[in-house]
Amino acid sequence: MTPQATIPPGWFKNGGDQGLAVSVNVMLEGWDEDGAPGIGPMGNPLRAGVYDTQGRSWSDYGPKAGAWRLLDILATEKVRAVFYVSGIVAERYPELMLAIVAAGHAVAAHSWSQHMIPAYLSQEAEVADIRRCTAVIERTTGRRPLGWLSPRCTPSASTATLIAAAGYSWHADTFDSDLPYAVQTVSGALLAVPFTMEINDMPLYIRYGNEPQAFTRTLERLLDQWHVLPKGTACMDITAHAHVFGRPAGAVEFAKSLQAVKRHEQCAWLTSHHEIAQLWTLEGKGAEMTR
Repeated sequence: MTPQATIPPGWFKNGGDQGLAVSVNVMLEGWDEDGAPGIGPMGNPLRAGVYDTQGRSWSDYGPKAGAWRLLDILATEKVRAVFYVSGIVAERYPELMLAIVAAGHAVAAHSWSQHMIPAYLSQEAEVADIRRCTAVIERTTGRRPLGWLSPRCTPSASTATLIAAAGYSWHADTFDSDLPYAVQTVSGALLAVPFTMEINDMPLYIRYGNEPQAFTRTLERLLDQWHVLPKGTACMDITAHAHVFGRPAGAVEFAKSLQAVKRHEQCAWLTSHHEIAQLWTLEGKGAEMTR
C-alpha cells in the first residue's frame, strides 16, 4: 500500500483528489577547464585520458545559447522554473545569472563542476565544494541558494547533513517517494523533493537515442492516463538541459510540454521544486527520516 502523507493546503488546484505537481527544471551545467561530459551526441566516448574537445564545445552551448532560448520560452508561457547551476557556470556567466533571477526563476546549487560527484569526494572536499558553489551563486545572483541537487543526482552519505549545515532548506537528491518528506539530519531538517526521470532529455534523448518528440509524447501519454491511477497525488518533473534541449529541436518539445500540462489542468499544474518547498512545510508533512 502506498504510504499516506499529509498534503498541504493549496496542493489540489482544481478540486477532487487528483493532484499532479509538475516541476520545471533547467539544468545549467559546466565542467572545469580540463573536463568534458562523459556522454554526448557522438555516442562513442574517447579512450581514457583524452580530452574530448567536441564534448566540451557541445556542453558550452548551454550557457552561451541554450539557456537564453529556454528563458524566452518560459517567459512566453509564463512559467517559472528552477535553474540548477554549476558554480563554475555562475562564475563564467554572471550576466546569465542576473537574467535568470530577473525573470523570476529560482537558482539552486548543482556543485561546482559536473565532475565533482559527492559520492567520490572526501568529506573535507565536499564541504569545500559546497562552500565554493554557494558563495559564487550568492555573489552572482544576489541571493543565497536554498536548494541543492548533486551532479548525476548522486549524493554522498554525508551530503544531506553538510548542506543542512550550510543553510540549505531542501534538496532534490530523492528518488524513493512520490511526494516530498522531511529529512532530519544532525545539522537540522531538510525537505526532500522527489526528482523524477520520465520526462528528462538526458536519458530519453541522449542516453537512449529517442527522437526529440519522445519527450512530449511520454508526457502526454502520462497526463492522458493519469485518471486511471486512484488518488493520483504525486510530483513529476519536466527537465531540460540547456546544452541538450536548449537547441532548437529540443526547445520545440520543451515548449510543447509546458503547453500539454496546461491543457490537463483538471489533474496537473505547473510549478517548481522551489515553489513546492515553500508550499510543503517541514512540520508534520510526510514521513521523517534521519541521515
